[in-house]
Amino acid sequence: MLFGLECIENSKFAKKIYKMVTLIVLASVVLLIVVSVQIGRISELTASIRGEEAAEHDSNRFNGSFGMFFLVGFLVFCVGTAYYYKNYMLGYGPLHHASIHGDKIQTLFNWTLFFTGIVFFLTQIALFYYAYKYQAKKGRKVLFIPHDNRLEVIWTVIPAVVMCFLVVGGLWVWNDVMADVKEGEDHLEIEATGYQFAWAIRYPGADNALGTKYFRNIVPGVNDLGIDLNDPKSMDDALVDEIVLPKGKKIRVRITSRDVLHNFYLPHFSVKMDAIPGLPTYFVFTPTMTTEEYRMELKKYPEYTIPADPAEPNGPKKWEVFNYELACAELCGRSHFSMRKIVKIVSPEEYQKWADSQKTYFEQNIKDKVKLGTYTWYKGDLTDAKVEGDKTGVKNIPVEDKQSVKGIEAKATVK
Repeated sequence: MLFGLECIENSKFAKKIYKMVTLIVLASVVLLIVVSVQIGRISELTASIRGEEAAEHDSNRFNGSFGMFFLVGFLVFCVGTAYYYKNYMLGYGPLHHASIHGDKIQTLFNWTLFFTGIVFFLTQIALFYYAYKYQAKKGRKVLFIPHDNRLEVIWTVIPAVVMCFLVVGGLWVWNDVMADVKEGEDHLEIEATGYQFAWAIRYPGADNALGTKYFRNIVPGVNDLGIDLNDPKSMDDALVDEIVLPKGKKIRVRITSRDVLHNFYLPHFSVKMDAIPGLPTYFVFTPTMTTEEYRMELKKYPEYTIPADPAEPNGPKKWEVFNYELACAELCGRSHFSMRKIVKIVSPEEYQKWADSQKTYFEQNIKDKVKLGTYTWYKGDLTDAKVEGDKTGVKNIPVEDKQSVKGIEAKATVK
């Protein structure tokens, strides 16, 4: 009974609050209308005192003149900042593209910038100049042009011709840049697998061929990429911590993703390609400058001879700490930033020395016998392991079947 009375009292109180809020909102709206009307009356009185036409004329003259000053300042600002930062922009100053196809892309970009720059300056000048020149004045009549064939032809034909030039040029560059390596062509193929939040880089061994992989072979912590160890080409592949590439060698990057959408981005080489789960992509490019040669180019510009860290005036200069880099150009998650990776371009001799020093994936990960669930993997020296396989393969033998293979001479040998 008491609970019912309390609910009734609360309901009455809520209704009173609702009515009060409604009254306050209505009063606020009425007050806003009254203020707006009063402001309008003040404006009318001011215009009647000064003369409405004179006030409008002064306003037009001020806006037109201010627009011209803004136009000059804005264009000077655009040109000045572009000139000031030119040596920090990729494609200009020392930061030119370090790949063969990068120069072609930069040429296409420069032509696009040239035509769009002309349009940008002309439209901005026309916008503010017309507002100044054709401002409303006493005695001036408006000129109404319903149609002009000459103007229609000019602003239709000229953009169409320019667009055809840019599109055809773009297709030409695209077909050249995206061409795959030809059969038998000398090249180096590596594999980049993106995952949250890093890159797994796989290099081929002496056979210069990457082994196959299959997602059902993935074993977390042991075979994260699902490499098929029964494929002879897989036995000398190497997973590396850094990307080292030879100058002047055609590189084919096989790009995959293990989880979400990533993007394989090498800005200094004009390389940018999505890493898509379930859909392998690729990019082919040829580096033209080693890391050290690029640093020597940067050294010639004062912008790069200042300390890399302002807190250490006597520390290394900007050109000394420069490195090519690999980045993920897709927002793939909270730690997206950590997918940055250093890329080193070296001479062919240095590259070969580095490649020879790399341990194979088999040696690094599949060397000891490791039990994984219902499977036992035999790794390392298999001369005493009783498993079936070819001369370079390794079989996954179910634990319950180990007895059945005893006594069979091992055919798999690993050096």
